[in-house]
Amino acid sequence: MAKNKVVVIGAGFAGLSTATYLADKGLDVTVLEKNKDLGGRARQFKAEGFTFDMGPSWYWMPDVFEKYFQTFGKNVSDYYNLKRLDPSYHVVFGKNDVLKVPANLQEFKNMLEGLEPGSGPKLDEFLKQAAYKYEKGINDLVYKPGRSLTEFMSLKLLFDMVRMDIFSSIYSHVRKFFKNERIIRLMEFPILFLGALPENTPALYSLMNYADISLGTWYPDGGMHKIVEGMVKLAEEKGVKFITEQEVVSVECEGNKAKKVITKTDSYDADIVVSSADYEHTDQSILPMEFRNYTSNYWENRTMAPSSLIFYLGLDKKVEGLVHHNLFFDHDFGPHAKQIYENPKWPDEPLFYVSAPSKTDDSVAPEGKENIFILMPVAPGLEDTEEIREKYFSLILDRMEKILGENIKDHVIYKRSFAHKDFINEYHSFKGNAYGLANTLKQTAILKPSLKNKKLKNFYYAGQLTVPGPGVPPSLISGQVVGKEVMKDIS
Repeated sequence: MAKNKVVVIGAGFAGLSTATYLADKGLDVTVLEKNKDLGGRARQFKAEGFTFDMGPSWYWMPDVFEKYFQTFGKNVSDYYNLKRLDPSYHVVFGKNDVLKVPANLQEFKNMLEGLEPGSGPKLDEFLKQAAYKYEKGINDLVYKPGRSLTEFMSLKLLFDMVRMDIFSSIYSHVRKFFKNERIIRLMEFPILFLGALPENTPALYSLMNYADISLGTWYPDGGMHKIVEGMVKLAEEKGVKFITEQEVVSVECEGNKAKKVITKTDSYDADIVVSSADYEHTDQSILPMEFRNYTSNYWENRTMAPSSLIFYLGLDKKVEGLVHHNLFFDHDFGPHAKQIYENPKWPDEPLFYVSAPSKTDDSVAPEGKENIFILMPVAPGLEDTEEIREKYFSLILDRMEKILGENIKDHVIYKRSFAHKDFINEYHSFKGNAYGLANTLKQTAILKPSLKNKKLKNFYYAGQLTVPGPGVPPSLISGQVVGKEVMKDIS
């Protein structure tokens, strides 16, 4: 019997995960990738002796990656080497005012006690609740396909969902335990990119604090792209075929089935199609109008996670004041957050993040030089010009130089920027968003865009605009969830 032919659109984490799962089940899988390199937002590029990861830089939830590879009888260590970072990261509040976040839990508690006496025992209770949310959320809730309310109707799951604080905010939850403003900012930081103010983000996401504090911050030797390389190798071991520089422009349908995927240069017959490309682009620009899941008005009314202004810099010297991960919180987060989520505009006094992977990995920069990745979260859908980028480049480096007490601008020997226009050109990203759909209560579980086309019985969606949501681990899980739904539907 001929194998079902599957065409997966897009080779990011979700596409790679879907393709591998379905190939492992015996299906004939081809992945079509728009760009010349695989990995989606987690691509990598080299310039002037530097190696830059283009997107994701935080390796959290190591158990999710391990579980993924173990699904196929493999281990993470078969494909890349991990090291735990210590300190996990620095939070920079000003010149000579840095919170050095230790990897060791007792040292972390001691740090909090120094900021707020009595906070150590409160942290224990906070993490106990966060661990419960992580166990139930990551091991159960996020693997739900979100196709029907009946998935959530068991009394046990409903009880679990109440205990997971689905219906209260992370803002109020954190403040039940801590009063010190710096501890609060530290606890709210992991939800910074989820797409809403802390007041509007479910307290469920304290599970991110458990991932941060208890499970730790890790780094794959060679960079985050090593995860992609490992996933691609595993996919190829399972028989997945990859074809790059194949931008999908349309899907030919017959009756209630997608029959052929059309690219700019070729066409591919398909029994099953999974799009892990940008959902809005697939829905509004690739599918014929009569087979779209949603209207343009639906998409305009979605709350998107932030976009980002990114700078990739190569310096001809080392910067002493940086560690691998650095959060510059030298201004209040409130105004910046409101200029992302409530009154979208370029921020007046932005917070930003700096990664210096060359502090951990000698392979990503020439000897004696520094690899710097700067990210400033911004609202999606903003005007993006070179003048605006240069304004913020100067602003950010001026702040870094003042705080670190070092000249940086004069030592930049390589520079590249990436923002809204690039997210749109490279990934067809809706409004130039960087992180997909915001994780608000009104966009959770069955309220997210459906992973199954409502009019085509063989067309599915994976990635950060559908279940379970944005981020590398959720995207990886998304591919597995979709794969299981495909197998369920064709069995």
